[in-house]
Amino acid sequence: MAGRKKVLLPIPKNYSASERELNEKCAVFGVYGPNDDAARVTYYGLWALQHRGQESSGIATAEKGRLHRHAANGLVAHVYSTEDLVKLPGRISIGHNRYATSGDARELYNQPIMNTAKSFAFAHNGNLPDYGKLAAFLQKNDVDTAHLNDSHMMSEAIDYYVGKGQGLEEAIVSAYPLFEGVFSAVAMDDSKLIAFRDRCGIRPLSIGKLGDSYVIASETCAFYTIGAKFVRDVKPGEMVIIDERGITSRQIVKGTQKLDIFEFVYFARPDSVLMGERVNSVRERFGVEMAKEFPVEADVIIPVPDSAIPAAVGYAKASGIPFDMGLIKNRYIHRTFIQPTAEMRRRDVRMKLNPVTESIAGKRVVLVDDSIVRGTTMRQVIQMIRDVGAKEIHVLISCPPVKYPDFYGINTPDQADLIASRLGVNEIRDYLGADSLYFLSHDGMVRATNLPESVFSLSCFDGVYPIPIGRQAKTIKRIPANPHSTKQKRPASAKPIKALA
Repeated sequence: MAGRKKVLLPIPKNYSASERELNEKCAVFGVYGPNDDAARVTYYGLWALQHRGQESSGIATAEKGRLHRHAANGLVAHVYSTEDLVKLPGRISIGHNRYATSGDARELYNQPIMNTAKSFAFAHNGNLPDYGKLAAFLQKNDVDTAHLNDSHMMSEAIDYYVGKGQGLEEAIVSAYPLFEGVFSAVAMDDSKLIAFRDRCGIRPLSIGKLGDSYVIASETCAFYTIGAKFVRDVKPGEMVIIDERGITSRQIVKGTQKLDIFEFVYFARPDSVLMGERVNSVRERFGVEMAKEFPVEADVIIPVPDSAIPAAVGYAKASGIPFDMGLIKNRYIHRTFIQPTAEMRRRDVRMKLNPVTESIAGKRVVLVDDSIVRGTTMRQVIQMIRDVGAKEIHVLISCPPVKYPDFYGINTPDQADLIASRLGVNEIRDYLGADSLYFLSHDGMVRATNLPESVFSLSCFDGVYPIPIGRQAKTIKRIPANPHSTKQKRPASAKPIKALA
């Protein structure tokens, strides 16, 4: 480390996860191609991956032995201009969309991260819940870690081995044992693009082909946007190197696939394909499974947009109950620089969702959503529907109760803030103000994926963390399994439908 300049970042502000909505941490993208338009391809790839991170975006490129970078806070549409992309020449590029769960939202935490010598760039999707070994290694080698988030520590560890004379590929292999957590990552220097995943493949990462170019993306939906064809997923524990020789693979550690099933439930875009299954189709099958488990008599099926729409469609098809978009989402209110008044903050849900009175008034409504985390949003949605005249409201959730926090790159709140960790189903129903409440069973959720349970991490539901979470484990309260925890007595008005009984 001698002669290397230390980069000290300000101490991150501690944000309460309970003050945020449920969000995934980041998206990564990479291009290796024959032409100097890699930044433009990356721009459109990041646009397609905007749902995975909306606080900041950044692109790095390599051209004639030099690396270039542009990053700023905001959405992809706001961060880049044509002039910005012109200043990012090169045929190798990586990009990143960020949602902060480690460090705060200031621009100095934006990615891709470029090392001090500007010899490589790095971007990371995931989270290291246990970074003790990594921090100790860096501190032993004179790197002050007090102000670094997990992604910056990963970059510093790689940079340490680069500083020892190793190439980027070997430096990643050397640093890999220090990365105790979840990562789908991309890195680049002036001659190669590299992608690598943690040993369980908790977060998705895929390889595509665009003419003579190779692309890497957090989700396959980005391939369609840029006209690329899906090749395969990066395997758990694998490193993929793309250079002038083409694409080569190196299995750094033995992998065991444990994709976070919440990608199917909520986070992935519906047009993406995960482990061979179209997300939209899986979500529709969630709805079919719910119709088998909870045949409710009602007049209309209404989803909470957007991720619950396919499940509501599946339930409607299986039950024969009409589907209606009775809640309209305001898609342009998500990010604003104008602070709302206190009264408007109390009406946050009403700013984002508008009920269609004609679809709801006087009707028995089945309200479908993908999950309940704290319960506050659903409670407001139910009251909103009551206010426009719903006769009954039966809530169906397309996953089991979320009882445990996520430590792998999703900002679920502390366990005490998870309503299902404190209350039973009937108590949650009463808190929400619903006439009935049903959660899709564990078995029904897995069955809908058409994949074996063994390939998933279900940590939010069962508290089993396939990658150690370090000292965070001491904060977890084990909740006894209850075979009736997702069921309740059906109200008299909710008679079984003959076709499904």
